[in-house]
Amino acid sequence: MDVILDDRNERPGVKFADMELMGIPHRIVISDRGLGNGTVEYKGRRDSESQDVKLDELEAFLAERLA
Repeated sequence: MDVILDDRNERPGVKFADMELMGIPHRIVISDRGLGNGTVEYKGRRDSESQDVKLDELEAFLAERLA
């Protein structure tokens, strides 16, 4: 598994558009709001909507998605 951290000083929409152009298959967004709720946002490239995943379930969730 390779991880890309996009820490550029750009708006999220610009970063997401660039990820689409590059063909990144899985996106995990870690935000202050999500961390406050104990979740991260996951979106697969072919998914129409993103979904929140609990932090303690993230490893199992990703293992299932990547299998």
